[in-house]
Amino acid sequence: MKLGLKRLFGRSMTGGLDLAEAPTPPSPRSAARKTALVTLALVLAIVGALAGGYYFAMRPVTLKIAVGPPNSDDIKVVQALTQAFTQNKSSVRLRPIQTDGATASAVALAEGKADLAIVRGDVDVPKNAQAVATLRKNVVVLWSVPGKGKKKGAKITKIAQLAGHRVGVIGRTQANVNLLKVILQQYGVDPAKVEVIQFPANEAAEAIKAQKADAYLAAGPVNSKITSDAIAASAKDSGTPTFLAIDSADAIAQNHPVYEASEIPAGTYGGSPDRPDDEVKTISFSHHIVARKGVSDTTIAAFTRQLFAVRQQLVAEFPLAAKIETPDTDKDAVIPVHPGAAAFVDGEEKTFLDKYSDYIWWTLMALSAMGSIGAWFAGYLKKDERNNNNHQRERLLDMIATARKSETTEELDQMQTEADEILRDTLRCFDHGAVEEGALTAFNIVLDQFHTAVADRKAVLFSMPQNLQRAGAQFRAAGNA
Repeated sequence: MKLGLKRLFGRSMTGGLDLAEAPTPPSPRSAARKTALVTLALVLAIVGALAGGYYFAMRPVTLKIAVGPPNSDDIKVVQALTQAFTQNKSSVRLRPIQTDGATASAVALAEGKADLAIVRGDVDVPKNAQAVATLRKNVVVLWSVPGKGKKKGAKITKIAQLAGHRVGVIGRTQANVNLLKVILQQYGVDPAKVEVIQFPANEAAEAIKAQKADAYLAAGPVNSKITSDAIAASAKDSGTPTFLAIDSADAIAQNHPVYEASEIPAGTYGGSPDRPDDEVKTISFSHHIVARKGVSDTTIAAFTRQLFAVRQQLVAEFPLAAKIETPDTDKDAVIPVHPGAAAFVDGEEKTFLDKYSDYIWWTLMALSAMGSIGAWFAGYLKKDERNNNNHQRERLLDMIATARKSETTEELDQMQTEADEILRDTLRCFDHGAVEEGALTAFNIVLDQFHTAVADRKAVLFSMPQNLQRAGAQFRAAGNA
């Protein structure tokens, strides 16, 4: 279009030559072309920014999870989750941090060394911890074994009879000892009058065989292999174990909200006759997956969604995975739920557009406003150039009237030269964007009128005798003097 317009003005007013053939200074790059390039660059920058933002928003996030003790079921489950998330190319990945146990995991979370942690509900949960899921529920199993030989004593059938006896606590964690003290205090037994002996889970069978205690306490899942092996060792070496029911489980749960009243079904630990031979009342507590309060809601929501998506994949290898449950979302929950996990549980998880649509809309509005302001400012900067060209067009109109009254061809040639300069300036303004196509069309009409006036006047002058032309020029010169 611009090339056509330039050809429209290509006719020279000096000797009828084509202006394009005359030596002219090189025209600057078209303003429209510049605008197109700038617009393209701006669009590419916006697309790049959006693509970069989407990449950073969607790239996998790795969360450090504290879990322990070594070789525990919890570590095995976390390792399985880590592998599943990696294989599924999930948006959230895990990096296990092995600790000495649930207490150490809680400390790691409190100190900011981990983003997630597996903690016991009956330990001191960090203030910055928020529940994501319940990994499993643990039941407390208390049983006594009849003594043999010199160690044979009165049979223990009730918790109240434990005063003055030895109680073996399976596991090195202090949390199990504290749990035993809670039970003893509920039954009015002074913990100081009970000798507590702790030993690792892998030494339970040997300790029972050596009759190191009169009763034993284990805490773990209902189907815990550690508890089952310990009870089987008791039956093998000491006869039929006696399960001690915690009949005050409801009262303990009332006084200590971290515990719940529960039951151990008959025959849970096998044997013939069944061990136990009837349902035994007890208390339970949970192992929780908790997140640090500062972790993004979006990240935790994605992690929770992934956790329950792969749960069934792990059941065959890790039956404990089937026990993973959603967290308590009540406001009075012992461990407050993380907002991200609550969004998943309540079905209020937001999509990418839900979260960022407002920002995208406001960004587009801001860019539109900036574009309008930029266009106005660019027009303002070209105001002087545009006004000057308008004056030149008015000058060309005046030259039409002058050309019709001119008495010599020299004057007409001078006006043509001036018109050529006005044309060059007008085309340069068009290249700069200061003159629009509409104004250029109006200029073309004026230029055609000027051409017509010059051509007509030259025809008149050429038809007049040379002496009349000279006399007229002398007369005008004398009049001007």
